[in-house]
Amino acid sequence: MGLLSEKNKEVLLGPLSANNPVVVQMLGICSALAVTSKLEPAIVMGISVTAVVAFANVIISLMRNTIPNRIRIIVQLVVVAALVTIVSEVLKAFAYDVNVFVGLIITNCILMGRLEAFALGNGPWESFLDGIGNGLGYAIILIIVGFFRELLGSGTLLGFQVIPQAFYDLGYVNNGLMILPPMALIVIAVIIWVHRAKNKELQEN
Repeated sequence: MGLLSEKNKEVLLGPLSANNPVVVQMLGICSALAVTSKLEPAIVMGISVTAVVAFANVIISLMRNTIPNRIRIIVQLVVVAALVTIVSEVLKAFAYDVNVFVGLIITNCILMGRLEAFALGNGPWESFLDGIGNGLGYAIILIIVGFFRELLGSGTLLGFQVIPQAFYDLGYVNNGLMILPPMALIVIAVIIWVHRAKNKELQEN
């Protein structure tokens, strides 16, 4: 089996749209409340989750034949906690302002879902691709939500003013509701609506 066989391509690319963990599987939505009021933390969180899911998948896949079934959840949590600690230390050095959100990775249900559903039954390479795919699928949604919430709520992107001052002089006002947590759920709901409108097979009969 090739490294990028059709099956592996589906494992990698499927979560980006057709089997997206957020808009299709409804996983990882809670963290969207905390990290998407601005685009920067949404990007950092997306990258962090992608790294943790990918490497956790590989580690659990390598250990899958030696982990007693009765303690597999504990082992998975230890692996995830160790990786999150590493990510946290890296962010302390390079992106300290967003480090406060890293603890949410441990409670992200995408992690345990992929470890249970995929890594325990597949090889390291396939598990790595699955982790990358699901992490990027999650990141894409966070970035979209963060983009619209920061743009419409603050008039900025990555901290830079995007909406011209002339608009404000003419009476434009930022939508303060966009930076409130409930708006993250509303934006995600809109994304789900658009996604399912374009993917009829996902609609319930």
